[in-house]
Amino acid sequence: MDTSSITPTPRQLRALTHPVRLRILGLLRTEGPTTATALASRLGLNTGATSYHLRQLATHGFIVDDASLGTGRERWWRAAHAATRNEWELPDADPADQEALDAYLQSVVVVYTRMLQQMIEERATLPHEWRSASTVSDWRVRLNPERARQLIETVAKVIEAFPDADESDAEAVHYTVMFHGFPRPGGDADTS
Repeated sequence: MDTSSITPTPRQLRALTHPVRLRILGLLRTEGPTTATALASRLGLNTGATSYHLRQLATHGFIVDDASLGTGRERWWRAAHAATRNEWELPDADPADQEALDAYLQSVVVVYTRMLQQMIEERATLPHEWRSASTVSDWRVRLNPERARQLIETVAKVIEAFPDADESDAEAVHYTVMFHGFPRPGGDADTS
């Protein structure tokens, strides 16, 4: 498993505030290098728009040109990192930087929601083994901020340390784990 990650600066985060860019980056990370033409077809976009989004991702260091693939006319792109990490809060951040983080998080939610919806739509087509190895669950616990942070760090360590299936395992697929933790909206967390 490629465990490299990038922690974007506020300027880099601005490049990820477009859901299409997040989807492109996700596809390059899970499916490997590809061209603007193939991505455009996959995403239902025109090649010009896809090329623009690819250039923006490259300018900000999220993807790189893969010169080992393609021909002189064909440009292949690959993800520069396996993951994007970010802090939920930017300490002492300029308001514009905090707005960039908020816009990025809004885009992440849009992409995650779309992915969850697609998963539910495709659920009936999955073999029983995969349906029973999937979940959309939530747990409610009462925590203070320190314990909540410990929970996040513990779960992240378990996921990151979990070994990938061997390449020879024909049943293995890319498996998505989404983890969200937050005070209950409209709940009793102090918002002052």
